[in-house]
Formats: sequence, structure tokens, C-alpha cells
Amino acid sequence: MAAPKPEEISFPPMDQLQGLEYCIDSNPSWGEAIALGFQHYILALGTAVMIPSFLVPLMGGTDGDKVRVVQTLLFVEGINTLLQTLFGTRLPTVIGGSYAFMVPIISIIHDTSLMSIEDNHVRFLNTMRAVQGALIVASSIQIILGYSQMWAICSRFFSPLGMVPVIALVGFGLFDRGFPVVGRCVEIGIPMLILFIAFSQYLKNFLTKQLPILERFALLISITVIWAYAHLLTASGAYKHRPELTQLNCRTDKANLISSAPWIKIPYPLQWGAPTFDAGHAFGMMAAVLVSLIESTGAYKAASRLASATPPPAHVLSRGIGWQGIGILLNGLFGTLSGSTVSVENVGLLGSTRVGSRRVIQISAGFMIFFSILGKFGALFASIPFTIFAAVYCVLFGLVASVGLSFLQFTNMNSMRNLFIVGVALFLGLSVPDYFREYTAKALHGPAHTRGSWFNDFLNTIFFSSPTVALLVAVFLDNTLDYKDSARDRGMPWWVKFRTFKGDSRNEEFYTLPFNLNRFFPPS
Repeated sequence: MAAPKPEEISFPPMDQLQGLEYCIDSNPSWGEAIALGFQHYILALGTAVMIPSFLVPLMGGTDGDKVRVVQTLLFVEGINTLLQTLFGTRLPTVIGGSYAFMVPIISIIHDTSLMSIEDNHVRFLNTMRAVQGALIVASSIQIILGYSQMWAICSRFFSPLGMVPVIALVGFGLFDRGFPVVGRCVEIGIPMLILFIAFSQYLKNFLTKQLPILERFALLISITVIWAYAHLLTASGAYKHRPELTQLNCRTDKANLISSAPWIKIPYPLQWGAPTFDAGHAFGMMAAVLVSLIESTGAYKAASRLASATPPPAHVLSRGIGWQGIGILLNGLFGTLSGSTVSVENVGLLGSTRVGSRRVIQISAGFMIFFSILGKFGALFASIPFTIFAAVYCVLFGLVASVGLSFLQFTNMNSMRNLFIVGVALFLGLSVPDYFREYTAKALHGPAHTRGSWFNDFLNTIFFSSPTVALLVAVFLDNTLDYKDSARDRGMPWWVKFRTFKGDSRNEEFYTLPFNLNRFFPPS
């Protein structure tokens, strides 16, 4: 038997992913684009509902307050997504709420001066204003790093090798939002997981009028089927005598969103009153803004690959971070109870549908704004049990993580140096945050527990984030360990042409600003 040729046992590296139906600047038909945009809106609801559902009761808020925060968060998400896709990186990314802000926000909620307020409604409003003030001050970090191009300078220390653990852990680092949540209601979660995989992968060649309808709309179809099934279980009394936690995760009528939602309500800035400012609160929130910046950097790299675009040049990435800072400022002004970051699950959906069109994401932003104003209709969709979203996350977070691993094709993985860096960064990126989570669950405070609460919040927030730990480890090792003689092994010859806007002719096609704005903001 003849020896196999080299091209038969290896694959040449490719700048852009193959097999995508629509790339960043190609668009499906209007009907298909609207349906896909609605699908992205439905997926974004998971995080938009989960964060307020957890935080508002801790603040003393009612179901009515929770609904209003969910509406406000969705409204600002829609605005931020439009701004990012028009003037930021221009990548097809949904800008949603972020779990990175949970640590400093919970710290503010437990501030003794706020906890001592006896009236629950007054405590809710005062806590909300304190969170708003901290977000407004902390947003300056991303605004300054982005618009001054300082993040572009920092990104010059990144290589394909250093980005692999960061992008991979943007997905893998969210493992606790996947099957551990599915396990809270397996009779809904497991069928959802199986159905979504079956529709999106095994039945993807099922065509209706030349359209792979099951693959393209696997999320909408499977959610509709399982939601109806969950409603049937609820109506038949299957959970009547089950524990409260099981009912909360399985029933379709426990969210109390529809009954509490107004028919029409337009969120507006300072709707909760004037923000209050505290240096300690703001400093803790700055750590969350830095974590959001790092996680978004990884997500932007993944989105560019799943939209069949080139990696965003340094100045485009920095421009996007600047607009994300504006987004966090809007979060603070409107009072969304969360900062902004790239929605990882929506990035994964680009790959699952094989549609990386920018227009689809802009349409989804329109749905966010529209349904946040029409409260009752938005609350109907927002009452989908979170277990259903968690089942989808198992697939989509994994898909984003694998996109990160795909950057290994540009590096030399026969190098012991590279194996060491990737392995250590991935392991510590998973292990360190897991230690912080376990410690906090047992001790009810993070490992950093000094008299300075702002210092505790800063450290605990940084080390709760897998991508942030991975970036600190990978970039440090990659730029200090035999870096002079390893440029080729690190993938720099491939990476260097994407550092500048004019380094690759395709950059202009993907990242040029609309309305001829590049005349006023010339790319570097």
C-alpha cells in the first residue's frame, strides 16, 4: 500500500470558515432574515430574564419591578446591538447582559447602608441608583481604552496561540450555565437538547422550497415544541406536589412576568431616580468592565470566524470596545442592573444556522426594542423556562469554544513551548474560577476577604472569569517564553496581516463604517 501524501493526512490552514451559507455582508431574503432575527431575539431572552430574576428579589423588588428591569435591559440591548453593528466592530454580535457584573452588584446589594433600609421598595430604588452610579463611572474604562486606541496597542501582544485559550474559555468557561441547569428539570431539558441537535445537525438536509428549514430554524421549532410540552405538564398538574425549586425550573407559569407586565411602557434614562455615586462601588465595578472587555474580545474573534470575515484589525476591535463602553454608560443611565458584553450564545447561533449576516442581528435588535415596549407580548416570550435555554447553551457554548480551538491550525502544535502555554492557560482558566466559585458557595464570600470591600470585589470579579484568567496566563507566557525565536510557531506570520486595516484587502469590505464615515475617522 502506497504511503499517504501529506495533503491526505493534513488540511491547509484557512483564513475564513467554509460551509457558511451567508457571510457578514451577504443577506438572506427579507422573510428569512426577519425569522432569523426573531430567533436571535428569543435566544437573547435567556440571559435578559435570568439576571434580573436573580438580582431584583435580593434588592427587595417586586415582580412588577422585575418585569420593568427585564424590559429596560432588552430595550438597551437592542440599542447597543444596533450601535455595535453600525459603528462599532460591525460584526454580527448581539450585545447583551453580562454575568461578569454579578459579583460587584451583589456586593452593592449587601452594603450595610442599603441593607439597613426597612422599606423594601425604597431599598430597591436606592440599590438600583447605587448600581447605576457605579456603572456610569466604570464605563469610562472601556470608553477610554477603546477610543484612545490603547486596547489596540494592547492587542498587538496577542497571537493566534495566545487567543486559543481565551476564545475557547469564552465558551467552555460557561459550563455551569449548561447541563447543571438542564439537570434541574431533566424532563424538559433532555428532550430540548436532543431535539435541537437532531434538527440542527441530523435533519439539516431536509429542504422546503430549497431552504434547509429544520437546520435554519432548529431553535424556534424545538423551543415551540418543548415549551408546549412543558405547558402541558404544568396544566396537567405534574408539578403540583413537587419541591419549590423544581416548580421554578419546570413550570411555565412561575415567572409571574405576564401578569406583572404593563401593556405599553417605554423605558427612559434616570427612570429610577438620580444615580448615587460611591468610590468603593465604582472601583469594584471597574473589574467587571475589564472582564467584559476581555470576554468580548474573545467573542468578537469567534464571531468574525463564524461570519466568514477576517479577524478584526486592532483599531476596529478598539473602536468596538469604545462603543461597548458607551453601551455600559447607557446601562447605567437607564438602570438595567447589568453591564454589556457580547452574547456568547448568539455568536454560537451564527454557526448553528450557518448565517453570519449583519442584517439578521440588526433585525433582532429591532425585535428587542419593539417587544420591550409592548410589555405583555414580550413577557409572554420571556416566560419560557430557563431550563430550555440551558439545553441550547450546551450546544452553542461548545460551538464557540471549538471556534477558539480552530485557531490552533495557524500554530505549530508539535512545539513543546506551545503545548505548555495552551495546556496551562486552559487548565488554570477552568481551575482558578472553579476554586473561587466553590470557596464562595461554602464561605459566602470570595477568597479575597479583606477590610477593603472594593479590593475584594476587584480581585474576586477578575478571578471568577475563565477567559480573563486564560488571557493573563496565555499572553504573559506567550510574550516571555522564548518569544524571539518562536514567531512562526506562534502563528504570527499569518496574524500580522490582520493587525492593520490595510494589511488585508478584505478588511475594507467587512469593517468600513457606513454613510462614508471613514472620511472623518480614517482607519489606521
